Amino acid sequence: MAVAGDGPEMMPGGDDAGMTFWDHLEVLRWALVRIVSVLAILVVLSFLAMPHIFDDFILGPTSSDFFVYRWFAAMGKAVPFFPDFSDDGFHADIININVASQFMTHITTSFWISLVLLFPYIVYEIWKFIRPALYRSEEKAVGRAFFFGTFMFFIGCAVGYALIFPFTFRFLAEYQVSQTIVNQISLNSYMNNFLGMVFVMGVVFELPLLAWLLSGLGILHREFLQKYRRHAVVLLLVLSAVITPSGDPFSLLLVFIPLFLLYELSVRIVRPANSAGRA
Repeated sequence: MAVAGDGPEMMPGGDDAGMTFWDHLEVLRWALVRIVSVLAILVVLSFLAMPHIFDDFILGPTSSDFFVYRWFAAMGKAVPFFPDFSDDGFHADIININVASQFMTHITTSFWISLVLLFPYIVYEIWKFIRPALYRSEEKAVGRAFFFGTFMFFIGCAVGYALIFPFTFRFLAEYQVSQTIVNQISLNSYMNNFLGMVFVMGVVFELPLLAWLLSGLGILHREFLQKYRRHAVVLLLVLSAVITPSGDPFSLLLVFIPLFLLYELSVRIVRPANSAGRA
């Protein structure tokens, strides 16, 4: 809230001082209308392009031709502790056991892909809505937070798609409790795991932003994260083991290292305890 002695840099950044509650509600309504309209357009475009998206992108990890498998197969020739990806015959058949599954998957996948693509625009609309209520001195910090959160979400989704899901899926697809049992993976099971892991990693990569927000509210401080770093390492190792059931050290580290780096990034960006009363 601005006071008479505040400089220009402390004044609210917008011109909504005379707006009523209903005016704000109208602005929010039109923001939602724009978001839903753009989402609808993206869903239609994704629906039309889905056969290509499905074959080349979503089903990529089901074949040894997947680019990550090829990279690690090449690296495995030089580094002995890498997992064996040299089996060029790996292929997992995805089957459909429900009459409506393929049609419903076509629709739902179009929606989720469109939602991911729309994420930056949603952030932009949120930023436009809250910006008039911010002081000019707060605009840069909040703007950087929105940009950082969007960037980290896409990085998390990319990590989930290119690393977490392929390693987990390949292990589970090849695992057999008995040689007499043949794995047949249903379409619903594959899509639930695919979308779940990709989106979960996108959300997990928002943890530094969450830590920054909690720090701004005075709930979390740097000394707390530093004090319990060793406990966090153990918890992250357990979480990594749950995400990657293959059990080999390389896959475990492949998941643990990004999670640990996120924790260390959180340590760097949260405020020290003695700065809680500043500014």
